[in-house]
Amino acid sequence: MNAEFAALMQLPVTQKLAIVEELWDSIAASPDSLPVPEWQKEELARRRADYLEHPESGVPWAEAKERIRRRDG
Repeated sequence: MNAEFAALMQLPVTQKLAIVEELWDSIAASPDSLPVPEWQKEELARRRADYLEHPESGVPWAEAKERIRRRDG
């Protein structure tokens, strides 16, 4: 383990979370720098095609979110 990382591991959880948030924000600020794997593009295309062929299979986001909340408690 390098010294910088070891020092980070000694920080309180609240400071670690603040650093993680800053790192995440810096990554999210440039989403084009993260490549999307080809398999993921293919899966998205497959799901979109399936939805376009069977639009009745989709559910509104509010309903999907509620289902997830009920399932996960």
